[in-house]
Amino acid sequence: MKEEQINILRTMSQATNRLDLYKLAQMVNLDASQTMTQIQELAKEGFLRKVGNGYCVTEKGKAAVNVLTPVTKDMGFQFYTQIGYPTVYSAQSLAEFYKLAKQIGADSLEFHLSRGDFQRWFNDVFGDSELSEEMDKIKKASLQGESLRKAILNVIQAKYCIEELL
Repeated sequence: MKEEQINILRTMSQATNRLDLYKLAQMVNLDASQTMTQIQELAKEGFLRKVGNGYCVTEKGKAAVNVLTPVTKDMGFQFYTQIGYPTVYSAQSLAEFYKLAKQIGADSLEFHLSRGDFQRWFNDVFGDSELSEEMDKIKKASLQGESLRKAILNVIQAKYCIEELL
């Protein structure tokens, strides 16, 4: 997804009242024509839907904002391999988490899942109790290594369709 599109979705999601095209364009630093082109593309992909003479953010659009919006550094997820042994990897968004989960050592995934770290982060930082519960199910399955990685990635992909956002 293009940065301009993310900005449009984020701005529209945060708006407390109706925005006209020119105000929205100004807020996202595009001209009206560029903004309308991006809006139409977002609507075509299902992130926005036409309502009367305007557009609103769909559930898919809200999910994309949630996945792509970074949290503050102190709210990010720092990966460890064991207590006292941090890796160089940290995620500030669900999208970053997903990318890192693809490449980080399985020992780190095993460590955090067993302690409930992923579950707490998804629930406390993103308010996603459903994803947290899915992680608990994976934990109960006692998966390890690449099977664990695949299960974590599949659950996140199924919920957020991250691959189409990256």
